[in-house]
This record gives sequence, structure tokens and C-alpha cells, in this order.
Amino acid sequence: MKKHKITVYAITKNEEKNVKEWYQSMKEADEIIVLDTGSDDNTVKYLKECPKIKVYEQVIKPWRFDEARNLSLSYVSLDTDICVCTDLDERFNKGWAELVRKEWKEGVTRGRYLYNWSFDKYGKPGTTFYINKIHSRNDYIWKHPVHEVLSCLTKEKEISIPNLVLNHYQDYSKARTSYLTLLELSVKEDPADDRNMHYLGREYMYYKEYDKAIDTLHKHLVLPSATWKDERCASMRYMAYCYFNKGYIEEAIMWNKEAIREAPYLREPYFDLGNLFYLIKDYVNSEYYLRKALQIKKISYTYINEEKAWNETIYDLLAFDCYQNKKYSEAYKYIRKAIKINSDDERLRRNYEIIKEKYLKNKNRRD
Repeated sequence: MKKHKITVYAITKNEEKNVKEWYQSMKEADEIIVLDTGSDDNTVKYLKECPKIKVYEQVIKPWRFDEARNLSLSYVSLDTDICVCTDLDERFNKGWAELVRKEWKEGVTRGRYLYNWSFDKYGKPGTTFYINKIHSRNDYIWKHPVHEVLSCLTKEKEISIPNLVLNHYQDYSKARTSYLTLLELSVKEDPADDRNMHYLGREYMYYKEYDKAIDTLHKHLVLPSATWKDERCASMRYMAYCYFNKGYIEEAIMWNKEAIREAPYLREPYFDLGNLFYLIKDYVNSEYYLRKALQIKKISYTYINEEKAWNETIYDLLAFDCYQNKKYSEAYKYIRKAIKINSDDERLRRNYEIIKEKYLKNKNRRD
């Protein structure tokens, strides 16, 4: 049986600190291609010291992620069976190449696998979802200036690759200043693309340009192609966040409730509404919606899941709500759950002692 040839390809700029660990993870491939787009540190030097890596250099002006990805892909050998696109701040779990080869059957063109986008301070995965940047050599191109997507020019056959995990270790010191401009360009080039309209609205929200965010997210919701309920729900949640920060509380509540109606199977919209009521000190409604959030046990492995809806935060808020609502037994139960997840948080420990004391006093009084 033929052994499939695997090639990893990547783009990079000023990532000298990532080169060695990335190479150790990727060297299971038969070939490694890296396109450097203008580093002025030791990135190129370190890459060239790695025996398997073929390094190419090209400054791309004006900058576009899709153009850089497509150029790096063009350097991949034509006899490659499986292309694997990664970035230098990503690492596969050991043995990844054999996992891919094992599943790659005749006719397969694309592979789907788990992606840990973020980690908490204990090293546990935070935001996790599935991606599919493993593909056959031909008939694929990257599209869009930013948040680029891999597009198939012919009919594709996608498989899931069990146990394959790619971990992302983001460098938060690197600015994302070009993202907004590139997203505006992307929407200008293809105003009917619902995905990048959503991303642009979210980016305006990040920049606190709330009016632009609301307008853009609304445009996303009315696009005929905007049918994915998870993403529509996220747009509604972001609109609620923008309205809240503009001081329009009723509108914020309304859009959060719309988000719940759009995707009632997701925990995030219930959490957001519970958190909103917490912020305006409506602890009864906050408790109600946070409890509803906890009823949803299954996380959706898509890029819009929110870490705070699944970590200690939800128990922390519920403990405070229940304490304010004089439900001390429930408050004690939730603060213990929060502490179990994050025992190093000094504020949580102080709250734990306060709630525990109140709970015990109340319990003794009943006894």
C-alpha cells in the first residue's frame, strides 16, 4: 500500500521564538514549506537551520492573508498527497502524521480535526472547535484578505480524523491592527459573504465602534446566505453587548432574548443574558437565566463558543446571585464548584469564606 506523502506549509513573520517548537511538532511530515513574508528578526535563520524545512521569502504588498497562503501552497511539491496548513504558534499532538495517513482513503480531499484555540492558566483547553485545513494537493485555493477560508474548486469529500488535535498558543503581544482594514476590504469585495460580514461586525465591537457594529451585524442577519443559527445567535449577542455599552438596556435584553430564540440549544446566549441581569443588579433574573444556561450540558465545538460560559465564571455569578437572593445553601454549592475549577483565585476564596459563614449560620439557625 502506498504511503501518502504529507507536506506541511505555513506563512510567517517575526516568529523566531516559535520556530524550534513548531518544527519539532511538524517534522513528522515528509516535507515542510515556510513562506516568510518579511521578518526582521532571526526567524529565517532559525528556519534554515531545520533540516526538513524549505524556506521561501516574499514581501506581499498590500498585505493579504489569502495571497500569502496561496503563494506558500504553490511551493508544495506536486507529488504531495496531503497538504497540512498550520501557523508557527500551533502544535499537533505527537503521532499526528500517522493518524492522518490512517484515515486518508481513496477519494478523500479534506480532513476535519479538533482545534484548541485557547487555554486557561492551568493549561486546560478554553475555546475549542473543529477546523479543516488538511486537504489534497490540487483544486484548493484560499479566499478573502483576512479570516481566509480554504475553498474547493471541485467536488470534495471531507472526513473527520479521530484523536487528531492541533493546539494554538497565541502571542497576545502581536497586534491585530490590520484585521479591521482587511475585513472592510473583504466585505467590499464580497458584500454577499455572510461569514465576513459577521466578522466585520464583531471587529467593530472589539474596537468599541458600537454603532458600526450594530449596523454591520444587522446586515449580516438579513443576508440570504446567513442561515447558520449558531453564527446568527452570535451576531445577536454581539448586538446586545453593543447596545448595553451604549446604555440601551432594554434593547440589549431584547437582542439577548432573540439570541436565545435563535439557538436555544446553545449555552452562550443564556449566559450572556444572565450576566447582563447580574450587571444591572437584577439578581432574580440573573439566577434564572444562568440556571437555564447550566441545563445545557453539551458544548458546541464551533468557533463561537465562549470559554466564560463553561468555566468557573458561571458558578461564580450564580453564587453571588443566590447569596443576594438569600438562597445560602445554593450559593454555597455554586461557590464550591467555582473554587473547584479555579482554586487559585483570591477573590473567589474570599467569597467562599463569606458565603460559607453565612450558609453555616443559616443552617445552624434552622437546626
